[in-house]
Order: sequence, then structure tokens, then C-alpha cells
Amino acid sequence: MERKRNSLAAGIIGLVVVIVIIGIIGFFVSKPKPAVVCGEAEANEYRVSGKVPGRIEELYVKEGDFVHKGDTVVFINSPEVMAKLAQVSALKAAAVAQSRKAENGAQKEMIEGAYQLWQTALVQEEVMKKSFERIRKLYDEKVVTAQKYDEVKAKYDASVAQEKAAKSQYDLALAGARSEDKAAAAAVVNQAEGALMEVQGYLAELYLVAPCDGIVSAIYPKEGELVGQGAPIMSIMDMNDVWFTFNVREDKLHGIKRGDILTLSVPALDGETIRAKVTYMAARESYATWRATKDTDSYDAKTFEVRAVPESKTEGLLPGMTVLVK
Repeated sequence: MERKRNSLAAGIIGLVVVIVIIGIIGFFVSKPKPAVVCGEAEANEYRVSGKVPGRIEELYVKEGDFVHKGDTVVFINSPEVMAKLAQVSALKAAAVAQSRKAENGAQKEMIEGAYQLWQTALVQEEVMKKSFERIRKLYDEKVVTAQKYDEVKAKYDASVAQEKAAKSQYDLALAGARSEDKAAAAAVVNQAEGALMEVQGYLAELYLVAPCDGIVSAIYPKEGELVGQGAPIMSIMDMNDVWFTFNVREDKLHGIKRGDILTLSVPALDGETIRAKVTYMAARESYATWRATKDTDSYDAKTFEVRAVPESKTEGLLPGMTVLVK
């Protein structure tokens, strides 16, 4: 009897021990693991495009190349721009010639011709003056009729007017163009120079350069293809402007705020640790981030985008690499 009691007690004790062990194991197995916040590295991206439509004549880089700011990356051939340059160059040359003509005044031959016309008009006026004086004396003596007197007087008045007109033409040729004409000619030159500068600006747009130091991430057209005005030709990632972005559900933010310092781990760099400062927090669009939690008698959770900028540059860090928040 005593043996049976001992066996029963041992069995109960063993059962209790088994239950305790199973409970402890279950506790550790069912214990929730700490949430891992995962994100990725991103970089600012620039698109290279031109103001001038044309044909891709030559690409000086390929995808994956590292370029420096100011490096020439593509040449666009545009015959229309070259034709426009020839047109405005000819217009400017003509405007400059007209302006010089206005500034220099009439040629010596023109001045000499105007002088000879004036001298001829003077002689005619002198002849008509003598004729008029004789007719006037005869008219006073009642020898000639009034009609004859009027005819000679009209011819004399015409010769006087002709002499004044010839003198005016000579003075104009001698003085050259008026100040208004010179100003108008100079304005035409300025207009032509402005048109030439505009075309030269388009010429500069035929050779496109890299806007920053970075890696050529994509090239869209191929050599020989036509591109329109403003069409993107390639993308360049600025490796000096890298940040990390995370999509965190609002119940996992745990009081993170702008200005906080995060300690991050990069698996691709053998878990290298990076310190980054939180600079941006905003809710993502509801259509893409809304999550219903009504089934757990909780609330509808939104996802927030959190951005962090590294405190220092990390060698080997590339856009798209995964980062973990420690």
C-alpha cells in the first residue's frame, strides 16, 4: 500500500514537472519577437534633358558609369538650329552694315552730286532773276501784258524754290543721317545680336552635361533616335545625396520623432553600423497603406514614411540596399 502511494506521488510530481517544462518552453516559443523595421537606401536622381529637339548623335557614357558634374554626356544633332544660326548671322551682318552707313553718312560722290545740283539751281535762279527784272521794267512801262509778267514771275519763284530744295539736299548729304536714323539702325543691330545670342544658347544645349557627381542609372534613347524638346535622355543618381526610407505602421513608431538618431545595420556591407538622423515623417497615401484592424477590436492603422539621413558617407553604400533598424 505504501509502495502504491509512493508511486502515485512520484507520478504526480513527474507530471507537474513535465507540465512546468512544457509551460516554460511554450512561454519562450510563444514570446513575440521584437519587430524588425526594414528599409532601403535611396539617392536623389537627376534627369538629363535638352531644350532642343534633334537626333542623338553620340552618347559619351553608358549605364553604370560614374560621371562628374560638368562632364559632357551626350551630343544632339539639330540641323534646324544650324540653319537658324546662319540666318541670324546674316541678319546681324546686314544690320551692322546699315548702322555703319548711318554713322558714316553719305559717300563723297553723293555729296558732290548734291553740290552740283545746288550750283545748277543757283545759276537757274540767277538767270530767272534777271529775266524777271527786265520783264518787270517793261511791265511798268506798259510794254508787255500782265499775263507775260505773271508767267515770268512764276518761273522765277519756281527757280527760287528749286534752289532752296537743292541746298537742303546738299546740307542733308553733308550732315549725314539724322540722330533718329542712327538710333534706329543701332536698335536693329541690338535686335540681331539678341537673336544671335538666343541661337547660341540653343547651340550650347546640343552638348548636354552631367548636373552632379553620380552614377548613370538609366539611358532611355539609343544613338540615332530622335528626341523631343525636354525629353529625358538619361538619369544620374547623386551619390552625395543618399538617405534611408522606411515604411512603418503607426503602432510601431514607438515615439520616433524628427531629429532622433537611429542606429542602422546594412546586411550587404556585412552588417556595418550607420548612424542616421530622422529628417522626415509623413503618412503614406491611404489607398496604399490603410490596414483594417477591426477584427481585433482595435483601430485602422496607417503607414508612415520615415526618412533618415546618414551622418557621414559610407563607402560601398548603394541605392536599393536594405537597412535594418537596430
